[in-house]
Amino acid sequence: MSRVLILGGGFGGLSAAHALRSALAATDEVVLVERQPTFVMGLRKSWALVGSGDLAGGERRLDVLTGRGIEVVTGEISAIEPEAKAAVVDGRRLAGDALIVALGAARAPESIPGFAEHVHDVYERSSLARAAEALRSTKGGAIAIGIFGVPYTCPPAPYEMAFLVSDLLRRRGVPARVEVFTPQPMSLPVIGQAGCDVLEARLSEEGIDFHPNHQALAVEPGEVVFSGGRGRFDLLLGVPPHRCPAVAASAGLTDGGSWVKVDPSTMETRFPGVYAIGDLVEIPLANKMMLPKAGVFAESQAQVAAEHISAALSGGGPAAAAFNGQGYCYLEVGRGLAMEVRGDFLAAPAPAVSIGAALASRLNEKRDFEATRLKKWFDA
Repeated sequence: MSRVLILGGGFGGLSAAHALRSALAATDEVVLVERQPTFVMGLRKSWALVGSGDLAGGERRLDVLTGRGIEVVTGEISAIEPEAKAAVVDGRRLAGDALIVALGAARAPESIPGFAEHVHDVYERSSLARAAEALRSTKGGAIAIGIFGVPYTCPPAPYEMAFLVSDLLRRRGVPARVEVFTPQPMSLPVIGQAGCDVLEARLSEEGIDFHPNHQALAVEPGEVVFSGGRGRFDLLLGVPPHRCPAVAASAGLTDGGSWVKVDPSTMETRFPGVYAIGDLVEIPLANKMMLPKAGVFAESQAQVAAEHISAALSGGGPAAAAFNGQGYCYLEVGRGLAMEVRGDFLAAPAPAVSIGAALASRLNEKRDFEATRLKKWFDA
């Protein structure tokens, strides 16, 4: 009997758990560790913000997976022992024959002075309700969506929020100026200049001001302090800086860097039998940028890691699966429309990415994206 330990019950962890359960013998154990008792997709944060949906509608309890042959352990991971393929969870040591680390990226709002006091963190479940209420009660003025550091998870999300906020306020007749600021030189550098031109033109068409090269250093009452000046706001919705979870870094998985290092084909770390997937991983692209932190990549990386683990535990030959860098997402632009961003992110000499027209059908596809995975992962 073998045991695989999966740390993290997000997109990657869930995908890996189900792939392993299907591939391994019934006597083998698949153990999923997650501190939250429930799962909800990040795409719902935009809907919760503007009231077009809520978190509860897409929330599922992880403990239902026990009925599908996946042991779920709810608790805080205080240590990872990669050499032993083990972790300490609420004081209890769990070990396996293989280990997948899928802890995602950690938010670091404390790195920006004043963020906690003056910014509505739209990437934090517990603060979304307050952000939504602030938006509902606003009388207008300057409404800013701020990106406070890179990289961050789900790169298109702040722009999607800007479109949806602008659309909401327009329909309510609230006089407001919506703007987005980022420290980057363009909206989404990884999709290339042509793609950014399309996105930024759409922002302009909707009357949304875009401010690139705006590195926020601190937030004061009603003002953001940038490296090159100040900006005033009446309501500030923010994406905090992100970092690798401390428990992964202290375990040596980052090898002295900022994010976990892996073989980009197999997702195996420098520790044999230990894999890392999803947002805590760093995968360099051909143009020296990094692979975006998005659930669709975590999902495909999980499938690759699961295939390599199941091959190793079964004693068969090496698995052929390799992460291919294919990815896509749906970017809502208001008015019931969405654009599809799709590409080969491992292409050389640069990612080959396209951004499609804004269509109502793309919004339906986004809803289906969530529905099909929830059914696959949670419905018996």
